[in-house]
Amino acid sequence: MKGAAWHPTPRRAFGWNRILSSRHLSLMRIDWHLLLLALSLLAIGLLFVHGMDEADVLLERSDAGKVDFAKHLQKVVVALPMLVIGLFIRPRWLRRNAWRLYALSLVLLALVRVVGDERNGARRWIQIPGIGFDLQPSELAKLGLIVAFSRLLYTARMQRGRDWLRAALVLGAPAALVFLQPDLGTAMTFVPIALGLVYLAGARPLRLVQIGLAGALLAALVFQFRLIHSYQLERIETWLDSFQAETLIAGRNGPAFHTYHARVAIGNGGWFGRGLGEGVANEAAHLPERDCDSIFAVVAEEAGFVGAGGILLLYVLLIVLLLGAASTIRERFARLVVSGVALYFAAHLFVHAGVNLGLLPMTGLPLPLFSTGGSSLLATCLALGLALGLSAQQEATLDGDAFRQ
Repeated sequence: MKGAAWHPTPRRAFGWNRILSSRHLSLMRIDWHLLLLALSLLAIGLLFVHGMDEADVLLERSDAGKVDFAKHLQKVVVALPMLVIGLFIRPRWLRRNAWRLYALSLVLLALVRVVGDERNGARRWIQIPGIGFDLQPSELAKLGLIVAFSRLLYTARMQRGRDWLRAALVLGAPAALVFLQPDLGTAMTFVPIALGLVYLAGARPLRLVQIGLAGALLAALVFQFRLIHSYQLERIETWLDSFQAETLIAGRNGPAFHTYHARVAIGNGGWFGRGLGEGVANEAAHLPERDCDSIFAVVAEEAGFVGAGGILLLYVLLIVLLLGAASTIRERFARLVVSGVALYFAAHLFVHAGVNLGLLPMTGLPLPLFSTGGSSLLATCLALGLALGLSAQQEATLDGDAFRQ
């Protein structure tokens, strides 16, 4: 009608047609070798979990420590579609809504304090019926941090003090909420991801060294003045004492129980392992969380030094390939997100293997694609999908980085 005002249809930021798109995704540009490697690691992990289940059935074990392969397979079936969703997410939508996604991850972490389940003195899970597992928001918060840091570093070049202050606040908010659950191990994984992204974004190495030294000093003061939970102090003291064999053996039925049995399992593996499902860790079931936080110890016992070393090399190759994929992306935000996914795998691999080998204090952290944690699988598949999709859906950009040789 003449003279009538025209009102554009409001856009919904979270409408599916705005989030997902296949128009700009070329099948030829997908890093199929990277996807095949990730799925191979997932398949190998399934074999080890199946071996645990068979050992439990053979020994007619029915206690709380029994591993349920069928339940783990159900989690995999639920998580794999997230890989496909991540693959088709629009890069521009992700960049525009990065802060909304980060805020959503903080809301979920805050909800844990209100409606979360408490288990073994920690409140980390939210029950969601019908999906086969309880949601652990701290796993999704790692992706929220990657996206938010990439958005921050999309414009910030870390040349000014306020850039560092904003980065500290973005890192500190989720880390503090996770620390209060309490979950110090997961909170600490935020740090290498954030520092790695800052370095890849062009921060001066000297400044990062200064931050690292300040962090080490702060950690020493926290330990010295007993500013963390008593059980966390006990884990650190046990770790320091565990480098002496006599002390480790003496505490095997006490505070060093987990550390002792992890090292025994790894030592039993020898060069070529005892065979799938044949390790003492499965036969005796003394190793806590052998299907999740301690799964590397089971792998080392059943596959031996050669098999465990080969699996570590596959993870390292996955990380290198992710960084290689990131290096080909011209658009700064997408490049940082893919790099963040690589750092996500690197941080988990280093902490998980380091804890089981006794190189780091005991803490619970799953091994991506291997461990049975449902939320970890969900976050890992979504992260992989994002990395593959962003590297394949490269947008034209006028960023200064796009023209830098």
